Amino acid sequence: MSLNEFSGSVVIAAANSWDGVRMADRQLAERLSQHVPVLYVDPPQSVASRYRQHGPGAVFRTKLLRRVGPRLARLTPEALPGLARPAVARVNSLAVARQIRWAVNHLGGSIHSTIEANVLMPIMGRCGELQRVYWAQDDFVGMAPLTGQDPSALARAEARLTATADVIIAANPSVAETLQLHGHTAALIPYGCDFGVFGRTHLVSPAQDIRLVRPMAVFMGHLGDRIDLEILEAVAESNVSLLIVGPLHPRTDLNRFNAVLAHGNVQWVGERPFEDLPRYLAHAEVGILPYTHSKFNIGSFPLKVLEYLAASLPVVATGLPAISWLNSPHIDIAEGPQGFTKAVLERLGSMRDETGDSDRRAFAAGHSWEARARSFLEAMNLAAPSEAGTTSISDVEGQAGGLSRR
Repeated sequence: MSLNEFSGSVVIAAANSWDGVRMADRQLAERLSQHVPVLYVDPPQSVASRYRQHGPGAVFRTKLLRRVGPRLARLTPEALPGLARPAVARVNSLAVARQIRWAVNHLGGSIHSTIEANVLMPIMGRCGELQRVYWAQDDFVGMAPLTGQDPSALARAEARLTATADVIIAANPSVAETLQLHGHTAALIPYGCDFGVFGRTHLVSPAQDIRLVRPMAVFMGHLGDRIDLEILEAVAESNVSLLIVGPLHPRTDLNRFNAVLAHGNVQWVGERPFEDLPRYLAHAEVGILPYTHSKFNIGSFPLKVLEYLAASLPVVATGLPAISWLNSPHIDIAEGPQGFTKAVLERLGSMRDETGDSDRRAFAAGHSWEARARSFLEAMNLAAPSEAGTTSISDVEGQAGGLSRR
């Protein structure tokens, strides 16, 4: 490791642990590290939290700082118990910032920018960075009822970040519009697609555990109160072969979900490893996204829509702002159980061809995480405009074999 390898590092104060299943924070970190050195900072954990979650063996850590790739390191900071308490959160913010400074110094580098995605425990402005970036990933106030947090505390925390940031990046159009209404200028850079995984769906062998007949619709994702189960039930009642892939959230309406599963034309396979998801999408002719119009959904960017398109699938979805913003002819916007089911049946009745499949893959490639990383660098004035263009499908397909899958 050369002495100056991490000079001018970008520090991502992530909202999600690196060990999460290909979360947006990690996707961005991996792609940014192809251009600049990156330190990925897990949400801090206390000894008490580790004990509750993983038992006595997790109390003592051997490594806080790890190298996870070329020009990419990961810091898992320590924190005091009681993370949700305001006074403790302030102390932990200072403690985490100190650990970040130690980590970058240990790597022989310096900090150019911090990208703040952890709203309640910010390190922005405490690391000696030259540039402070706030990554507004979701409508955090709208998310409060789902997480049991205080919406007013989240609103105050976000107001502090937007007042402090040099650059604000919004992950979806609704959040960008809200920030603008509050007098802030935000670059709109939505979440991207892991094209290296999903863009190869047409080349993989379909999973062997599917009993349904084709043509088939597929829903992939978490099954919780963000999903309109009334729509899902209507699709099932239409006798469409419906494959459901994903974990069941504790807040799911079990009675309604069991009513969906009671249909013989429905199969739920539960959660599957991220790398195996294309093998299940390979069975389908259309991907569906029956999201509710909750405040949180309106202020989010569903990654699944791009993953379906990368897998060559046309999409039927409810009209969230982020999905409408994509403005793709391969996405049908439909509302209500009857309207949504009608759109699914029409897509299933249409013959797919290689030209349409290729067009969908090309569209998704233009929204890849590689393209999003270049847009981030341009917004942060860390890349020449010529370097920040969208990625072509040939570029991304050529890179797919070289992307590490952890």
